[in-house]
Amino acid sequence: MNPDEVFIEQFVDEGLGNSAYLVGSHATHTAMLIDALRDVDRYRYAAERLSVRLTHALDTHLHADFVSGARELAAQAGAEIGAAAAAQLGFDHRPLAEGDVLPLASQALRVLATPGHTPEHISFVLTDPDGQTPRAVFSGGALVVGGAARTDLLGHDLCAPLARQLYDTLRHKLLSLPDAVEVYPTHGAGSFCAAPVSSARTTTIGRERRTNRLAQARDENEFMQAALSGLPSYPVYYKEMRGINQRGPRVLGGVPKLAPLSAAEARALWQQGALALDVRERQAFAAGHVRGAYGIPLSAPLITWAGWLVPFGARLVVVEDDAARREEAVRQLIRIGYDNLLGYLEGGVKAWARAGYETSSARSISVHELRQRLRSDEPLTLLDVRQADEWEAGHIPSAIHIENGQLPWIALSLPTDRPLAVQCASGNRSVAGLSVLARRGYTDLLQVEGGIEAWEEAGYEVERE
Repeated sequence: MNPDEVFIEQFVDEGLGNSAYLVGSHATHTAMLIDALRDVDRYRYAAERLSVRLTHALDTHLHADFVSGARELAAQAGAEIGAAAAAQLGFDHRPLAEGDVLPLASQALRVLATPGHTPEHISFVLTDPDGQTPRAVFSGGALVVGGAARTDLLGHDLCAPLARQLYDTLRHKLLSLPDAVEVYPTHGAGSFCAAPVSSARTTTIGRERRTNRLAQARDENEFMQAALSGLPSYPVYYKEMRGINQRGPRVLGGVPKLAPLSAAEARALWQQGALALDVRERQAFAAGHVRGAYGIPLSAPLITWAGWLVPFGARLVVVEDDAARREEAVRQLIRIGYDNLLGYLEGGVKAWARAGYETSSARSISVHELRQRLRSDEPLTLLDVRQADEWEAGHIPSAIHIENGQLPWIALSLPTDRPLAVQCASGNRSVAGLSVLARRGYTDLLQVEGGIEAWEEAGYEVERE
């Protein structure tokens, strides 16, 4: 592949664990975007920097973890949308099937049907001028570094049939490509659509053939066992995304600007059922916040934990004093379809308190104090809100385990006659979980600062499953 002819630029979203790709030609000054997020200005700026025109916005599949940016690119840049014909999109697009070719100067993107992660999944193979020699593949979730994206997101009935399709996709299509072919997956480390075993974002076919755990399966049954075991839970908002992307997400025309709301205006909205979403860092939230607010730090990341904890479609007022952080919060929220953003609390919690409205605070406890309390006669309940695999890898003795993402949705029978200390890995998730517990009526709450990382650093005992 001539580097002066075709270029590939990767855009990684660490919060989602996903990558989008700008694939273009310096010769024709054109480019295509694969699996774009909804705030598309970053891609447009890159295209301007590289002096290329965006001709196509391509999706490998109906995404379950984010709102596709294809319609935004079509509206803002005039790009043609390309997606699998089997996706049956409800808006203007170019339906693609195996064998279709999208020219790119002397190269081409050839469509390959790669079902498994989803039924309609396609990949894009970048070929040499002869149209036959593959150089790279944009594999979406059909092949990721060290594995493949999960097949259980469409429900139990389709889980096993999709896994069988994935077996055929890997064995007979993707892993039959030449060793030197570069692999550019969409899903990667940090994505709940997959369970990657590596932090690497790209790979090669040869490397995956040698090291991918699914490629080592000797037959379909062994593959099924490997593909369907050890799958983590995933955010509740996932069930909304496929339908939105199939019908066609609302075109925003850019990143929305939040309107300032006085304390009285915000309070009136909350009394009408709107929710307060405080995205400040955990120390600021703990020091003082609007009573009943969700406390999900921007760095948690917000894009993950809002989708776990906040009801989809909720009307939201953002609490964050810094304008740049508010904009980043809006970006993260619209990427996962949380569009009903009413504004932000002008003047923040200080203005709220000056207006005479009720605030709350969250008490913190160090791991040293926690250990003393657990070893004393003073009753205290410890709740570990990490993911199941983290719990199994090691937890504090006597802790109770409930995943953070379950706290808003399941029946809770936690003791109310003693303090409840909430602990995660380092602190962000425990603050978010504590804010949910406060909304559910728990009052005597403590946040374990530093989480189990601080506990282990102090040399305290850990139990392992």
